[in-house]
Amino acid sequence: MTAPSTHDLASNDLASRLQGLWLPLITPFRDGELDEASLRRLVRHYAAGPVDGFILAATSGEGMSLRAGELERLVTLTQSEFSASRRHLPILLGLSGASTAKMLDALDETATWPIDGYLIASPYYIRPSQRGLVQHFIALADHASWPIVLYNIPYRTGVSLTNETLLQLALHPNIVGMKDCGADRAQSIDFLARRPAGFRVLTGEDAEYHDALADGADGAILLSAHLETEAFASLRTLLAQGDRDGARACWKELSRLSRLLFAEPSPAPAKYWLARNGLIDSAEVRLPMVEISAELAALLDEEIERRSPQLLRRA
Repeated sequence: MTAPSTHDLASNDLASRLQGLWLPLITPFRDGELDEASLRRLVRHYAAGPVDGFILAATSGEGMSLRAGELERLVTLTQSEFSASRRHLPILLGLSGASTAKMLDALDETATWPIDGYLIASPYYIRPSQRGLVQHFIALADHASWPIVLYNIPYRTGVSLTNETLLQLALHPNIVGMKDCGADRAQSIDFLARRPAGFRVLTGEDAEYHDALADGADGAILLSAHLETEAFASLRTLLAQGDRDGARACWKELSRLSRLLFAEPSPAPAKYWLARNGLIDSAEVRLPMVEISAELAALLDEEIERRSPQLLRRA
């Protein structure tokens, strides 16, 4: 009998853990640099809560603005805090690019980093065919030292992975799941019904969290879960217990928060809130991102006052 390969073992382990509530961690900055003290504080805080995994340097983490050294430092510091807290959560590293060759180089550069897998979006801007997408992701999956989670987000990349393409890619042993930001519920339901056994689907659409779980998604990757983390985790528990009325009531309360956090380009609104509650020292973002408008700041302050009035009194 042939022993399983290292790839197979890593893929199986990540697939088993790719469920529940995952946090696409924001990257804190201060005076133009990575804010290491705030990063450590964030990791300690969320590692102690009901979070099942972290995504680093993806959309919410402003990954495309990070220098190579900062990217590695981000991973190293996060793992260091996990070791200190004695809770080792799985980490997916966000990677994106329009060139397959350059993406292969990125996989080589990160092959020895202490991560559990990659979250990889479709090539942006050039809008390849479905045949090109299949060949691109298979080339990456064949080469990667860690398992890959697909990131289908057509409103950012300009191209959508169709269900037929996803079904082809889902058969690759080193592609273990998908972050679904397709914004097409009918397509998502169809794929959930047809996906191969063990292939995980997590929604990345904060506004669709309740519906995606009700439709059968394995979990979610939610920027909004930086706030009210316990409530977001509880919603999934309520649905799993069959308490649909309780889940709908929970979601009614959470959905307003999600709408506010995406009223202007993300993650600036979330960073504003996190700075107000002291988890990060600055709401700074990197250009071309800008900090939120005074109008949205006022709305967020109203919501903070409603949910956690002590924060504004302390600020």
